[in-house]
Amino acid sequence: MKKNASTLSARSLENRRRAGHFRMLLKQPVLLALIILIFVALFIFVLYPLLNVFRYSIVDENGAVSLAGIAKILGDSGNRKTFFNSIKLGVTVAVISTFLGYIFAFAMTRTEIKGKRFFDFIATLPIISPPFVLSLSIIFLFGRQGLITKGLLGITNSNVYGFWSLVVIQSISFFPIAYMTLTGILQTIDDSVEDAAFNLGASRGYIFRTVILPLSLPGIASSMLLVFIQSLEDFSNPAVLGGDYSTLAVEAYRIITGMYDMRGGSILAITLLLPTLTAFILQKYWVGKKSFVTVSGKPTQKRRKIHEPHILMPLQFFCILVSAIILLLYGTVLCGAFVKTWGVNFQPTLDHFRYIFALGMRPLWNSIKLALASAPISGLLGMVIAYLTVRKTFPGKRLMSFLSVLMFAIPGTVLGIGYVFSFNTPPLVLTGTATILIVAFTFRNIPVAIESGSTTLMQIDPSIGEASTVLGASSGTTFKRITLPLLRQAFFSGLVYAFVRSMTAVSSIIFLISPKWSLATARVFALFESSKYSDAAAYIVLMIVTIMIFIGGIRFLINFIFNSRYRAERKLQKLQQSAE
Repeated sequence: MKKNASTLSARSLENRRRAGHFRMLLKQPVLLALIILIFVALFIFVLYPLLNVFRYSIVDENGAVSLAGIAKILGDSGNRKTFFNSIKLGVTVAVISTFLGYIFAFAMTRTEIKGKRFFDFIATLPIISPPFVLSLSIIFLFGRQGLITKGLLGITNSNVYGFWSLVVIQSISFFPIAYMTLTGILQTIDDSVEDAAFNLGASRGYIFRTVILPLSLPGIASSMLLVFIQSLEDFSNPAVLGGDYSTLAVEAYRIITGMYDMRGGSILAITLLLPTLTAFILQKYWVGKKSFVTVSGKPTQKRRKIHEPHILMPLQFFCILVSAIILLLYGTVLCGAFVKTWGVNFQPTLDHFRYIFALGMRPLWNSIKLALASAPISGLLGMVIAYLTVRKTFPGKRLMSFLSVLMFAIPGTVLGIGYVFSFNTPPLVLTGTATILIVAFTFRNIPVAIESGSTTLMQIDPSIGEASTVLGASSGTTFKRITLPLLRQAFFSGLVYAFVRSMTAVSSIIFLISPKWSLATARVFALFESSKYSDAAAYIVLMIVTIMIFIGGIRFLINFIFNSRYRAERKLQKLQQSAE
């Protein structure tokens, strides 16, 4: 009885607390309207397309619910093989990328190797470049006209298509994700734990096995799950280098575009969604709770970085080797854009760029315009949602948090199919317009902006905003004048990420483009399908230059803003000192 009474009392207190939060929310109509508006947007552009993909997979041509289509698609041995192919590829790439990323992150955070800035820049190249770059470089180096296979080894019948080529390319493409995830984990391990073991006479190897590695396990698991998701949803690399090794993302595209079987494509899309969604939930809600807290807030002595030659030299060599491979792959594509016929005639030429300009630059300009339009929306919306989910309490807060980052788990192929199903008929017809591409880019890219904003907000003392509220400022005024300026760095990070991802998107837009709104990545994919590899290389070079200019411009803007503020503060201080 006492237990039941205490349970009822706790429920009553919880209900009263929720009612109190709701009454407070009613007193702030602007905040309430903003929350409702965000929920409406998330339901229309995130949840509704997903539900439509599910609906199309279980509803037949007569509008009746039927599982016969699912049984037919999943009962096909070829489709079952495709599913296990995708899982096998994802697991293999997750293990290799995480291994590479951990060693790279360990070398960058725990040792005194030389060239850290250079290595860090090289490690981020696969993230800010179009997804076709590494696949194209493999064809240039190891294809039938490959520089290494034919030029050096004299092999003319080499086959670069299949599982192992995909493993190599995806491992290099996604290792930066593991590197950045594990860098954050290794940097947060409390130095005092390691120092205590070191002072007790433990060796570097013993400390690594018993202290550093166990504390890294949550980050390793998180990295593997994130890379697994990226591998499963990758469309461009399997489409170019897969050959007979089929994957779910590519097979769904082929069924819809080649066989015009929308229902079959939606069933494969759901099959693709289930493992990625499972991995996402494990990463966010299970692995995230397994982290070990080692940061105590107490001052510690400076970290003892590894300087022993027998450890330092192999790690230095590893970083040089990985960076050299990445540079070789990117340099090959750059050279391929400026030679007449790769593998046959290496005479320098600008013919491929002339061909591209003659073909028309509309796809590239479209990509730039749509990326510039969607990136600020994505960045600002991410900051607003981060502010609401971290600083405010309201009914449905957990649901908003889940829906807003759900897009990270939704493969681009699934998103594209869902948007076609949802916005191709009244009441909301968006297909064939720029709006559907902007919306897809915006909601596809907000998860990173939200995570960046949430992390920054958790480091800001809530009392700063509370003081503003106590003085009579509304939530909107507090966010605009206090919180948003403090989130400036996180906003710019989200802005850069959104622009780059919009410029390099393939799977999410392959079903959404139209003759009027064709994009650069779609044009490159078409050049690949026509085996015009040097023309594709020239287009990729132009895309990378565009992305680099944008990133450089954003960095200049950030430095200008911070330097201007610093100069203004210094000038004010001098005026105050002279007045005194």
